[in-house]
Amino acid sequence: MTDAIDIQRLCYRTGRTFEIEDLDLHVPQGAIYGFLGPNGCGKTTTIRLMLGLLRPLAGRITLLGSAVPRDVASVLARVGFVPEQPHLDPMLTVRETLAFHAAFYPTWDRPWAERLRVQFELPDDQLFGRLSKGQKGKLMMLLALAQRPELLVLDEPTDGLDPVVRRDVLSALLEYVSQRQATVFISSHLVHELERFCDWIGVMDDGRLIIEVPMERLKNGIKRLRIGGTPATADNAPFVLLAREPANGTGETWLVREWEPHMAMYFDGPGVSLHEVIDLDLEEGFVELLRTFRSPRA
Repeated sequence: MTDAIDIQRLCYRTGRTFEIEDLDLHVPQGAIYGFLGPNGCGKTTTIRLMLGLLRPLAGRITLLGSAVPRDVASVLARVGFVPEQPHLDPMLTVRETLAFHAAFYPTWDRPWAERLRVQFELPDDQLFGRLSKGQKGKLMMLLALAQRPELLVLDEPTDGLDPVVRRDVLSALLEYVSQRQATVFISSHLVHELERFCDWIGVMDDGRLIIEVPMERLKNGIKRLRIGGTPATADNAPFVLLAREPANGTGETWLVREWEPHMAMYFDGPGVSLHEVIDLDLEEGFVELLRTFRSPRA
């Protein structure tokens, strides 16, 4: 399987307090990839580097088979982008905004743009600066979809939108993906939202990618184990041990990922037994990943 986005050993630094160091990130062609992380962790900076809006210190970025920033002008014609903050001219009407953007994209689909405008209930004679936040969010998604992109890069596209607007925006996105098998890279800190429709997940914190796996593997593989006794070591474990803590009385609690049921045999040793395997939902797993990553022992 080829990658729509391939980032290798990417490095970037701003000021003295933040850096991205040796970032590797891979988005399979046709995937809906959720880029998850707390505010300020580097998600938007990574997107700006990916789109050639910032220049890396080192590393390689390939978008749809083309090198960035070398071929950025040609590759961006095939990419739809919804930034975190709207950047449109507040003195243009909705109709004028659509006409302005259509002039830049040979693939612009005018009939579908109009259908989306009606579906989103956007008044064509309204100034962009006078639209509500929800209407601005809908228009930004419309502009990205109407150019018929092969790749959609969305930076917190539903942040601050009410549930009805969020549903409308995501429904239009998923309809397009099902029609065109486009790749989607969606950045968010809303765990429950990404869980509903993403098939890949990458978790970022403090400029580093903690994990990058298929969504089902992450959801099904993070467990909390209640262990009787105290295993001396976790060497040669078939799973990844994220954290271990003493439990009340004798025994320990382990947090693991990449767990599978047959791995219970690992604890069939003298004086040690596996008492319970506790499932975690995606939000719990996300919180535990961050907690263990930030721990001095991580």
